[in-house]
Amino acid sequence: FIGGDNFKEGGNAMPKFAQRIYDMESSAKIIRALFGAMDSPNIISLGGGAPASDALPVEAVHDICTDVITRNKRGVEALQYGSVLGVSDLRKNVADILLKPKGLEAELDEIIIVNGGLETMNLLCQVYINPGDVILVESPTFVHCVEIFEMFQARCVGVECDDCGMILEDVEKKIQKLHPKLVYIIPTFQNPTGKTFPLERRKKLAEIGSKYDVIILEDDPYQELRYSGEPLPPIKCFDKTGHTVYANSFSKIFSPGSRLGFCHASHDIITKLFDAKTATNSHTSTFAQVVCAEFFNRGLFSSQLKKLCEIHRERRDVMMNCFAKYMPGGTKWVHPDGGLFSWVELPGGIDTAALLPEANAAGIHYIAGSSFYVQGGNMGSNAMRVSFGNVTPEKIDIAVQQLASLVKNKL
Repeated sequence: FIGGDNFKEGGNAMPKFAQRIYDMESSAKIIRALFGAMDSPNIISLGGGAPASDALPVEAVHDICTDVITRNKRGVEALQYGSVLGVSDLRKNVADILLKPKGLEAELDEIIIVNGGLETMNLLCQVYINPGDVILVESPTFVHCVEIFEMFQARCVGVECDDCGMILEDVEKKIQKLHPKLVYIIPTFQNPTGKTFPLERRKKLAEIGSKYDVIILEDDPYQELRYSGEPLPPIKCFDKTGHTVYANSFSKIFSPGSRLGFCHASHDIITKLFDAKTATNSHTSTFAQVVCAEFFNRGLFSSQLKKLCEIHRERRDVMMNCFAKYMPGGTKWVHPDGGLFSWVELPGGIDTAALLPEANAAGIHYIAGSSFYVQGGNMGSNAMRVSFGNVTPEKIDIAVQQLASLVKNKL
């Protein structure tokens, strides 16, 4: 009987959605609200995670596209089907320019080019996650990845964190008790807090993954955007058994709209990701890959990264100064050494989710802190994630002033 219990003769009933759609509903709601606010011309959005629009390499990409499409060999390559692993010279650029300086030696067949940084999480879930499997995440963590994990019907469990990130004693305790498949972490300029995981914990977490046969999923899209402090090697540098998977993106260092990312993992894992990707979308856009490869081939990355860091350093500094100037006493915030985010905790038990409609009415948007905790309850209820990435210094000043005024009225 077509449609089963949902079918009504002459009615408008539809087949029931898959259970995974209901399982991801809470995180999906947050993502829908975020993108809605980003598109509103009447709101200064401190909620998004986009890099500065005026830092995008528009002229360079225009010249590359024109050149590529008029050169037969590369033009044909750009418009034709391509390798599942990705365009070879883009993978070589990843190995030589993005990984080797960090201490990561990678063969080309240990790198796969994916559709934005998020596809690595999706493919890895396809390869490893069965319904009910446990994934350990930071508290708070990146809500977009929680949405992916929930789509695969994983059970996300938060790990206790301090000012430096995951507390490793709690990681081990939860591994021993819950036997997770993955530990998901953003170690550098973490989303949403802007915090950075220290060196000794990086070493230890890699060892924990090997000891307990758990995948450490290292999501590192902000690592290049450092404005102060000393660079730290990725967790993957300390991986001796292939248990750490390194995920990164071109969204912050080249173009979010290109939807390009990459994954570096052991040959065995890449082989399984290859199989999952062929079943998902065959390969990542060859055109976008060729353009990005040419961007690196022509030596444009170094100057682009310098420009990105200069623009975002200024915006970070303006936001930090505005917090100090306008926010009421008792407010706490993270001063990040890089990335795009800061984490603000308000005094007086102010609920940032309850405050958000008033902020939106005043033309300001942020993401309420409770959105980033998988535990639910009152975790992060007085906190918010704010981004300085795609907001001009002038608008940062206006937004923080307005936000401070709303907070003061609640005290």
